[in-house]
Amino acid sequence: MTWETVIGLEVHVQLSTKSKLFSGAPIAYGALPNTQACAIDLGLPGVLPVLNQEAVRMAVKFGLSIDAEINYRSVFARKNYFYPDLPKGYQISQFDLPIVQKGCIDILLNNDVEKRIGVTRAHLEEDAGKSLHDVLPGGMSGIDLNRAGTPLLEIVSEPDLRSAKEAVAYLKVLHSLVRYLDICDGNMQEGSFRCDANVSVRRAGDPKLGTRAEIKNINSFRFVEKAINYEIERQINILEDDGQIIQETRLYDADKNETRSMRSKEEANDYRYFPDPDLLPVVLTEDFVKSVRDNLPELPHQKRTRFHKDYNLSEYEANILSGTKEMADYFEKLSQLSQPKLAANWMLGELAASLNKNSLDITQSPITPENFAGLLNRIADQTLSHNIAKKVFEIMWETQKSADIIIQEENLQQVTDTTAMTEMIKTIIANNPEQYAQYRAGKDKLFGFFVGQVMKAMGGKANPAQLNTLLKDLLPREI
Repeated sequence: MTWETVIGLEVHVQLSTKSKLFSGAPIAYGALPNTQACAIDLGLPGVLPVLNQEAVRMAVKFGLSIDAEINYRSVFARKNYFYPDLPKGYQISQFDLPIVQKGCIDILLNNDVEKRIGVTRAHLEEDAGKSLHDVLPGGMSGIDLNRAGTPLLEIVSEPDLRSAKEAVAYLKVLHSLVRYLDICDGNMQEGSFRCDANVSVRRAGDPKLGTRAEIKNINSFRFVEKAINYEIERQINILEDDGQIIQETRLYDADKNETRSMRSKEEANDYRYFPDPDLLPVVLTEDFVKSVRDNLPELPHQKRTRFHKDYNLSEYEANILSGTKEMADYFEKLSQLSQPKLAANWMLGELAASLNKNSLDITQSPITPENFAGLLNRIADQTLSHNIAKKVFEIMWETQKSADIIIQEENLQQVTDTTAMTEMIKTIIANNPEQYAQYRAGKDKLFGFFVGQVMKAMGGKANPAQLNTLLKDLLPREI
């Protein structure tokens, strides 16, 4: 039996405002418990929420970036449920009239084909506090309300995703976008960008959706893929054994690589949504939306297209180098100071390998774009061969010295003196008469042997192009 997977994602993006959605309390990750919660966040009687305009601006900014409909009138509602980290007994969210709806995000699949994923809605809501277990003596739990009231933008996709890999591709595009827009730092470890995955399976060709399970609060791309793949297999096994899928909320256990039941899945009516009586409808003006639109930055897909066109990069190179704002900025600075194509090759080669090896991102690179450009310019003007340049790069990584200083200190200038190279070639031929005779007899593969011997004798500093030209001229002759 062939099964089809259907996935929809709900992504919670913590907005990078200075204060909370409905209070003036600050937002700073890692502060001491309950030091950033005011009377409004604590849900004390008589307090009134006041909407953070900057959060509204960020939501509109996101909506415009995905060509979504912006609702000029949106409404906040109370989502009622009882949990220790929700002191009011309800969460202020948006239900019937969200601020953003009906947008789309394009993802690139492995075969370089684009797929469009619909975005149902993006609505503003406040975050809850956090329950802390196993941190207090006697097995007691604690409640930290620092996070309560933090502004979230919940982005809900259509059920257009058909595999865990597609889900990860969508998340990566979304993650890049919110960072380009500067509305979220995207820190998944700190919970700034987290995902709930709704997963179901159905028989291939069946138009009816299967019963879904929601996997809550997955905070890494790797865990998203693992959790979804596990859940797909779990559901298929149940259905093939003539069982039934229960609509429920599940948690992913990364240590055991499995999902486990948390609670039965609630429907919207279980939350008894109703308009919040303390908050007026949000009414946007044309001028407000226009000002946000006029100040949109260059978006990832726009930058990718420009890199491909202006810098003559391949689609692959342009896609990787525009993947994050920080990577794109580094490349742009480097390209202004050196040859763009050479810059792309070295960034995707030596620099990427060193960053991965040391678990660093581009903002932590010990080689600045200015220093990197100095190295690339010495390659371009043939001061350095490619192999010697790799050696200089390694020293730059360790010492943060400029390429010119390293070249001078290590005496690494490329040899371009054809007279010196000619004499060395003759010496190598004289020292290897057997190989020379075999080459003259037609064993052309020995050309590489002579290249290697001359390079070794000259400390790798011979100009490769000149060396090849001289060898092609001298080897066929009688020496």
